[in-house]
Amino acid sequence: MGCERTFIMLKPDIVARGRMGEVISRFERKGFKVAAARMLWIKEELASRHYAEHVEKPFYPPLRDFITSGPVLAMVIEGEEAVAQVREMMGATDPKKSPVGSIRKDFAVMMSRNVIHGSDSLESAKREIALFFDEDQIFSYPRGDDPWLTGE
Repeated sequence: MGCERTFIMLKPDIVARGRMGEVISRFERKGFKVAAARMLWIKEELASRHYAEHVEKPFYPPLRDFITSGPVLAMVIEGEEAVAQVREMMGATDPKKSPVGSIRKDFAVMMSRNVIHGSDSLESAKREIALFFDEDQIFSYPRGDDPWLTGE
């Protein structure tokens, strides 16, 4: 697999609760790099592009209303097998079904307010990153612990 980039979004509930730093630190402690970060208030048009596969589903209107209800923190996370590892760290969509220690188990109480979004595949990551960031806004950089994390 190797080094990958994935997209994550800290949703309005975790932003409003002042817990962004706690979530970001989990990714950094794991060895991932924050390659880009941007706070924004998502408008309906971007919400429909981001959640394009859900627009016709009955749960989309409440999802749209939630994701546009306050600021979010959009990020690009970089590291070894980032897509799969970030998904595992996030936990199940339903926090009640998430494993102990996962972000959703620790911070969310209901599926409709599940604090974080993460790309579910490399293809989705590329599409979602392009929705929120220009290529010149994303940075790769060395960290002092890189050799210990990757063996290189």
